[in-house]
Amino acid sequence: MISPGKPDFVATRRAKRVARRWPLVSGLAVVGLAFTLGALIVVRDKGLPLTIDTQWMTEVIENRAPVWEFLSLIMNNLGGGVIATFIVPVLLVAALLLLKRPWAAGYYLAATMLTGGSVQLLKHLFGRARPEALMVNVDFGSFPSGHVANAAAMAVILSILFPGLWVWIAGSIYTAVMMVSRTYLGAHWLSDTVGGLLLGIGVAIVVWAPLAAKVDGERTLRSRRSPDNV
Repeated sequence: MISPGKPDFVATRRAKRVARRWPLVSGLAVVGLAFTLGALIVVRDKGLPLTIDTQWMTEVIENRAPVWEFLSLIMNNLGGGVIATFIVPVLLVAALLLLKRPWAAGYYLAATMLTGGSVQLLKHLFGRARPEALMVNVDFGSFPSGHVANAAAMAVILSILFPGLWVWIAGSIYTAVMMVSRTYLGAHWLSDTVGGLLLGIGVAIVVWAPLAAKVDGERTLRSRRSPDNV
């Protein structure tokens, strides 16, 4: 029998329903859309840019300016390399553990690692060439954008762990700016960033589904133990 101190026991009915079915289905559907988009690009157009890709890239190149380059390079560093791979995960996991939310920390780690692995898998599977107007050093494969996938996954994860309108707004803005910055730097075609967006959202939801009740109940228990509620 589950005691009142267990996360599953105090989770809301909605969270318990979530853990059963629909997020897993919808998350897999979104991941499927990302895979399908990449497959269509590679099979139908042999990886060549779509019309919207070339139109968007033309606009970006024509409107390049030092201030936008500076901001895009900041996003490049925030979304990749040592910061995104080590510093941010370590800080977030440490913060969640200090808040006594181990299920949340585990969810974040699992979703983040699976997102990164999925990105590399699709990059090597599709092998799409990057744009020629590159302004930064990049790894192999243009589809999907790893920076955008990580940003989208982060936005969804934090919105689930800390539900609130401002979190959704901040996450959406961060992800949208990341999408623009990746095309501005010539690191990706616009369709690459859409693929990354879908993949990041999908993976975050798929990993959340079986843990929804535990994550929700854990947050409830934490709020009950807060000094403000004593």
